[in-house]
Amino acid sequence: MSDDITKVSVIGAGGWGTALAIAANRAGSEAVLWARSEQQRDIIRKTRTNPAYLPDIFVDPDIYVTSDFGDVRDSDFIILVVPAQNIRAVCIKLADVLSADIPIAIASKGIERGSLSLMHEVLKDTLPKNPVLILSGPNFAVEVAKGLPTATTVACRNDTFANQFIYAIGGKFLRPYYTDDIISTQVGGAVKNVIAIACGIAIGMGFGENARAALMTRGLAEMMRLSEALGGRRENLMGLSGMGDLVLTCSSTQSRNFSYGYRLAKSEAGNEQTDGLQAKGSLAEGMVTAESVALLSEQLSVPMPLCNAVSRIIHQGAKVNETIEDLLSRPFVMDVEQSSIRKSTSAS
Repeated sequence: MSDDITKVSVIGAGGWGTALAIAANRAGSEAVLWARSEQQRDIIRKTRTNPAYLPDIFVDPDIYVTSDFGDVRDSDFIILVVPAQNIRAVCIKLADVLSADIPIAIASKGIERGSLSLMHEVLKDTLPKNPVLILSGPNFAVEVAKGLPTATTVACRNDTFANQFIYAIGGKFLRPYYTDDIISTQVGGAVKNVIAIACGIAIGMGFGENARAALMTRGLAEMMRLSEALGGRRENLMGLSGMGDLVLTCSSTQSRNFSYGYRLAKSEAGNEQTDGLQAKGSLAEGMVTAESVALLSEQLSVPMPLCNAVSRIIHQGAKVNETIEDLLSRPFVMDVEQSSIRKSTSAS
């Protein structure tokens, strides 16, 4: 890596990608923002705004906007901020450009359809020698871009790379926190989108705040079970990338996934997938993730009734009312997490 100014290249000029380029520039790094289309590149260059995703947010002229992968080849860090289902295709293209010593931070959240791979596994398939970092919320892009106070998680198994990356993007108002648990950090980022859809459905159905709190809490339990089954540490999900991201995403209409669930409940048919398409032209990631999580939970024999219910509504045409009725008719049981704690205490 360079001993001078750190060059951070952000792949993906949506709202979150643009906000991260702004944050890197604000932190004193040389920031490059890669846009998929020349049209978007030209609009940002000309107006110094990204009107499709972050209207009224100034994009500093020092941020170099490009649509050429060649412009990112000499970066110190790459941040991937494309939709999770597009990560593999983008990495295949980057493989022709990047050297193996450039660390890649994944800021996309999801589980790959078909392979059921976490994002770091997709990266290892396509760029096997590049060091991997995971960047995960709780963050709304517009607030980061505005410089409002926020905290985020940087997960990496190499603390040297993690510290370098933290200083490359962090500052007074963006406070990154480090963990070496890349599994639970990714599970939290992916599953919280599915639980946010469930919360949107509950609020859309008029079930109230008690229901939302219950869904968030039980959703956290499902998140912990899946993380543990995949080799992550469940306790890590009590932090920013688990509980923190869950609270943010399930509690605000700024969340695409919560808003999608809300509209799903309000829609006449109750299962219109087109409601997942946002005004900004982006998809609620939880729509695809719900199916992947359901399949993964079945494969690993991990009980995840909430995520499975969301998947049935979106992908199997299950009616919202009937699915909610099924959930409410489940037998009363001991809180699984309390049971686990008791067993752990007894064993010690």
